[in-house]
Amino acid sequence: MPQASEGLVNRIAETSCGEPITRPEAYLLIEEAREEEIGDSMRAASRLRDRSKGNTVTFSKKVFIPLTNICRDRCGYCTFRKDPAEPGAHTMTPDEVIAVAEAGGRLGCKEALFSLGDKPEAAFPEVRDELRKLGHQTTLGYLKEMCRRVLLETPLLPHSNPGQMRRKDLEELRPFNASMGLMLECVSDRLMAPGGSHELAPDKHPRLRLRTIEEAGRAGIPFTTGILIGIGETLVERVDSLFAIRDLHQRYGHIQEVIIQNFRVKSTIPMRDQAEPSLLDLARTVAVARLIFGGEMNIQVPPNLSPGDYPFLLGAGINDWGGISPLTIDHINPEAPWPHIERLREKTAGAGFVLRERLAVYPEFARRDEFSSEPARERVNSMCDEEGYARTQ
Repeated sequence: MPQASEGLVNRIAETSCGEPITRPEAYLLIEEAREEEIGDSMRAASRLRDRSKGNTVTFSKKVFIPLTNICRDRCGYCTFRKDPAEPGAHTMTPDEVIAVAEAGGRLGCKEALFSLGDKPEAAFPEVRDELRKLGHQTTLGYLKEMCRRVLLETPLLPHSNPGQMRRKDLEELRPFNASMGLMLECVSDRLMAPGGSHELAPDKHPRLRLRTIEEAGRAGIPFTTGILIGIGETLVERVDSLFAIRDLHQRYGHIQEVIIQNFRVKSTIPMRDQAEPSLLDLARTVAVARLIFGGEMNIQVPPNLSPGDYPFLLGAGINDWGGISPLTIDHINPEAPWPHIERLREKTAGAGFVLRERLAVYPEFARRDEFSSEPARERVNSMCDEEGYARTQ
């Protein structure tokens, strides 16, 4: 492994000549760089981003559809999931889903983000009864129906984040989704051990999540993934998680976006005494991620989880703000409101960038037929311009 020395970041940046850094270099940057050298990492990451992305920063105008918040997993940081008998537990009806999508369409939204608990029917007989009333045996079957209806009956493009999936599940959802996603979160199974943040979350085993991401690549699905920092992982494990994603992307070319999401404390979670990652910690992780993936990858930080720090995060090398809703809250982080789009546009412009709206599928994938199928392909083609960005009026 390279040894730390004066000018560490500049030395690595110069020797890489713009190529993605190696794993030993990434370990060194994230573990050994002094505070002043984190700024050097950020500048190197920004230069790499600028060479590929120019001054364009993107976002997607969306509605958040929490199809069901009932989940068999119990992650130590989650307030979204419920047991069936808990206050607030809810599975949306078809009419509720369509009403939200139509309302979003009237506000100019183009993405319907479906988030839901992971396989709740496997743990709760009440969910199995509810699904039977809806005409389905599985939550994924119900999701497929609602994605189809939203695609065909409303102006929006579905993007589904339903948790762990098999190849068959992915292929059945593909015709009705512009893209799909699953957060890797962390590649280390150490977090599954007693006391870990994933101790009671069988679907968060990294081997299973990596398999889903790989199957999405084999199926040719534009895919969003990323890491969640501050949940008990080490800095080395962050790097290993990013390289696991990069390895899959190098094999299949399907990762459209990597999210670096920071853990936020909530008073009702088991991890309520866990320290949040600092802004500097978030920035150094973003910068190292950019240097690992190179200039072409789309790298996002959710803006509602770091309010007011937009220029600093742009300086770390991101080029996307993710989905932002003028209608629905962030049901995963309900305490964190979305920024107003025009306010975000002003802050982005103040940092020297132009904010452009994209679809749920990124421009790099929007015009590539091998990464979509009918009827989603026809809708994507009608909604994107010649560069693959969202048509706006």
